[in-house]
Amino acid sequence: MQSQRLTLPKTVTRKWHQVDVSKQTLGRAASEIANFLRGKHKRDFTPHMDMGDFVVAVNVDKLKFTGRKIAQKVYYRHSGYLGGIKQTSLKDLLIKNPEEVLKKAVFSMIDDIKFRKKIMSRLKIVKGDKHTYKID
Repeated sequence: MQSQRLTLPKTVTRKWHQVDVSKQTLGRAASEIANFLRGKHKRDFTPHMDMGDFVVAVNVDKLKFTGRKIAQKVYYRHSGYLGGIKQTSLKDLLIKNPEEVLKKAVFSMIDDIKFRKKIMSRLKIVKGDKHTYKID
């Protein structure tokens, strides 16, 4: 039986992608962005290497949600102390900071690997249509 041969890419070329999130629901947009950031769309994807591209998400203030998620979805965080649980509803977070909603969704869709924060630094989130990033 012959073993599989793994060829690692010598260099990683990073492209810029623009994703309009006003046309999709939150989960579908986040999964598409996560695949670009991780590099899973590339032919020579290797799980232990950082091969992802840059992503600019535009129209974040026009995100779509299905069902009653805006009224019912709640984000939890804990301070580590007794009784230190805090909660924020999706409705409040959309009013205060709509970029954070998409950032939380994409962050949770990327595997828990040691370079996840580095991957997330390549995500650029813009409220409107106009931005100053160079798209390939």
